[in-house]
Amino acid sequence: MPKVTDLALSGRFLVTSELNPPKGVDLGPLLETAARLAPFVDAFNLTDSHSARMSMAPIGAARRLLDAGVEPILQMTGRDRNRIAIQGDLLAAAALGVSNVLLMGGDAPTQGDHPNAKAVFDLGAAEIIAAARGLGEGRDLAGNSLKGAPDLCVGAVVNPGSPDLETELQRMAAKVEAGARFFQTQAVYDVAAFERFAKGLARFDGRGVAVIAGIIPIKSVRMARYLNANVPGIDVPEPLIEEIAAASEVAAVSASIAARTIAGLQPLCQGVHLMALGQPGLIPTIVEQSGISR
Repeated sequence: MPKVTDLALSGRFLVTSELNPPKGVDLGPLLETAARLAPFVDAFNLTDSHSARMSMAPIGAARRLLDAGVEPILQMTGRDRNRIAIQGDLLAAAALGVSNVLLMGGDAPTQGDHPNAKAVFDLGAAEIIAAARGLGEGRDLAGNSLKGAPDLCVGAVVNPGSPDLETELQRMAAKVEAGARFFQTQAVYDVAAFERFAKGLARFDGRGVAVIAGIIPIKSVRMARYLNANVPGIDVPEPLIEEIAAASEVAAVSASIAARTIAGLQPLCQGVHLMALGQPGLIPTIVEQSGISR
């Protein structure tokens, strides 16, 4: 199956999105959404018990997407797994045909619906990425040889709106050194601010690294204020909040703002990651209005 970085570096401006596996075994709605959006989206992240809320392991949904001809990006966190489980799950994913994985630490269980669960966090994000790289080179973290090595395209996350941008770029560099080939970012609303981050990416020139900027449509003034107050690295500019406040059709204006943002980001990155937060119907409109070639 196609690797995210290969597609991005071939000159295609990527569009990825996000699907949450269910709390249960009914994958019908997820598969229907994926089929409806597939003409507009290159690959779908499958979250790993998003926000520490227990749900189906994404590897099952990934296999079903592959069967339907849709490309998954398998998310995997260190929250619930030690190094043995992480490596075993990566091998299982590769054996089932998964090519793209996004590796991260994950949210603490106290934020989710099983707050008394014991967190694992045996490995940090860069260490998980390095473990995946080692598997691809035919060995596990203990130095043991594998009988068949996985061929994975490994991704990670980065926050371009961090108040300490140099430290964030250093963390990104550590992940690149560990083996990350693509990065999905925190939500972007200010193109000029992202441009400052993009200038720092020059240190990765020639490393074959793709950056996919996060986009979350603004559903309401309340949502925008909440993001500004509670989510580190997100800054929804006041003029955008005023535009939403004055809108008679909020969804249409929200899509227009997202499309304008994407148009401004296209020269600065290799794709966008659309997180519609319960409004997947906005994605075709946003993609069409942004002028992305499909």
